[in-house]
Amino acid sequence: MLPREQAGTRRGLLQRRCTGHLLCALTFLEAAATLALMLYALLWEAGNLVDLPDKRIGFYNFCLWNETAGELTCLEYSHLQVMGISLPGIALARVCVYGCLVFSMFYPIFVAHVKRTEEREGWKVILIILIIKMIMLSGGLGIFLFQTSQWIHPSDFTGGFLALLGTQALLLLQVLTATMYLSWAKLTHPCQSPFAEETLPIDI
Repeated sequence: MLPREQAGTRRGLLQRRCTGHLLCALTFLEAAATLALMLYALLWEAGNLVDLPDKRIGFYNFCLWNETAGELTCLEYSHLQVMGISLPGIALARVCVYGCLVFSMFYPIFVAHVKRTEEREGWKVILIILIIKMIMLSGGLGIFLFQTSQWIHPSDFTGGFLALLGTQALLLLQVLTATMYLSWAKLTHPCQSPFAEETLPIDI
């Protein structure tokens, strides 16, 4: 093989390996950011989407300002039912959103396993998991907001809600990254790991 062709082959192999490692690193960074935002919204903010001096509404709190007492009063489940809020609906919203958090906690471990085994089918599973997480988070938020929209104005949302919106955006970005990886992996030899060391041509 001519020296020029050999150098071009080496550059192509190096670029292919770098692209694969870059996509994997990006996946881990996005997963870490997603988990951090969910921990902030659901644990640090205790699941509160609205946390104002006169109103605190979240997955486990529904507190409104009591003019008589001059303080926030947290309503019981019986009061919420009288107000027309469906308790099964709120419970389903909790399961969806906090279930997404559980998925996010174990997701990096699964990605690391797929990266170690270098199986293309594993990335297809990763893509499915990400889509499920997006559906769970958007579904849980949608159900909750539908039940409580009468008491929440768009300007009321605070850090917890914004963090969950950021989480949804990062999940979409992860879906795009996984899709890019699968498209890139199709260009590699089907019987060879994308990150395996390939034998470079030797001058004779």
